[in-house]
Amino acid sequence: MVTRNDSLWKTLDWVTIAIYLLLIIAGWFSVCGASYDYGDRDFLDFSTRAGKQFMWIICSFGLGFILLMLEDRMYDMFSYIIYIGMMLLLVATIFIGSDIKGSNSWIKLGPVNLQPAEFAKFATALVLAKYINSYSFNIRKGKCFLALLAFIMLPMILIILQKETGSALVYLAFFLVLYREGMPGVVLFSGVCAVVYFVVGIRFDQVFIADTPTPIGEFSVLSMVLLFAGGMVWVYRRKWKPMRNIIVGSLVVMLLAFLISEYIVPFNLVWVQWVLCVAVVGYLMFLSLSERQKSYMLIGLFAIGSVGFLYSSDYVFDNILEPHQQIRIKVVLGMEEDLTGAGYNVNQSKIAIGSGGLTGKGFLNGTQTKLKYVPEQDTDFIFCTVGEEQGFVGSSIVLLLFLALILRLIAVSERQPSAFGRVYGYSVVSIFLFHIFINIGMVLGLTPVIGIPLPFFSYGGSSLWGFTILLFIFLRIDAGRGRRL
Repeated sequence: MVTRNDSLWKTLDWVTIAIYLLLIIAGWFSVCGASYDYGDRDFLDFSTRAGKQFMWIICSFGLGFILLMLEDRMYDMFSYIIYIGMMLLLVATIFIGSDIKGSNSWIKLGPVNLQPAEFAKFATALVLAKYINSYSFNIRKGKCFLALLAFIMLPMILIILQKETGSALVYLAFFLVLYREGMPGVVLFSGVCAVVYFVVGIRFDQVFIADTPTPIGEFSVLSMVLLFAGGMVWVYRRKWKPMRNIIVGSLVVMLLAFLISEYIVPFNLVWVQWVLCVAVVGYLMFLSLSERQKSYMLIGLFAIGSVGFLYSSDYVFDNILEPHQQIRIKVVLGMEEDLTGAGYNVNQSKIAIGSGGLTGKGFLNGTQTKLKYVPEQDTDFIFCTVGEEQGFVGSSIVLLLFLALILRLIAVSERQPSAFGRVYGYSVVSIFLFHIFINIGMVLGLTPVIGIPLPFFSYGGSSLWGFTILLFIFLRIDAGRGRRL
């Protein structure tokens, strides 16, 4: 006779569990290396960072076991309740949270500090999966899409109010899930454009074209807006004439304006681009009314939104972002070097990774990390310890393990018989991808330092438990897939 538990152990995805265990073990040894003091090798001493992390790992195993023992239907049934409970906890954290390094995102429970933002991720993933799996759901319906936006934006806003911007940005990863479920590509394209506009606009704001008073950043973004508008006309309407009118007309006018500004009367070419943007939007509205096609109007709104984003992002950068956040972005964009300030962490991290060479200096033999040259080297910058002690070979193995985890989770997500399991699975994939890409990117100086942990490696119970909950809920949902066929 086969019991329910026997069936559970047979249907569990043991490949994912094996990768999880390998990452957990590698992560613990990295914490040992990053927190090691010469002469003190008692890694199981609970007064040390390594000892505390070992305790968190044991608790994570117990937590994972409990999640597997629960019925998979419970995650579906109580999705909304879990989400509401986590949102209330985020609200409470704003008022009762402990101030740690300028953030009010931690709740103190005796000797333990927990960060609710880490646990709100699985709650948001559950509620998205539940809502998308509902009978009447259609992502192309306005009310359905707005509901999804509300589910994602609410925790983001609450976490930002806790002054924890880095953790809030992780929730943008859920838009990859929405794209997988049929969200129009233009929404994702708009997000990519927003990033490009911000980077180009800020990076080249004080650089000018030749002898004209035209800032390259503003000019480049407005040029992209005009070209994108013409390109979208071709993509969505397949009309050659209006596309030609927008793109060729804009290029000819800008070229003439440049020649006049360069050789006759210097003036800001952005003024001409403003007129062109107004003309293009007016032309698109005319086409929308004359051909009775809403797509032209939407392209016009995209152009208006793009211009609005350009100038609002400039305002946000100069007036809303804190000075240390501005410096971090400027360092990443190459606008400032600041090796003793905001760029110090990244510079020391790159030195540590580079000093590891091909095979590394060996476990506990890293000099940069042992002498504490890298701040936050056992949390946000844990990967530099891997690079210094294990070298290029060890770093590559870690990255391959993460790649194996991502590919396996995608495969498991695709075999789900219901939208609930598939959406939750892709939510897990997206969150892991975001954390891995941004964390390793900031250690290498490729992305801004926003302070998010590397899954299963960074020291801390909240992040380790958060990732474990995310993963093991999905494993339990997947284990029950046979019953839902």
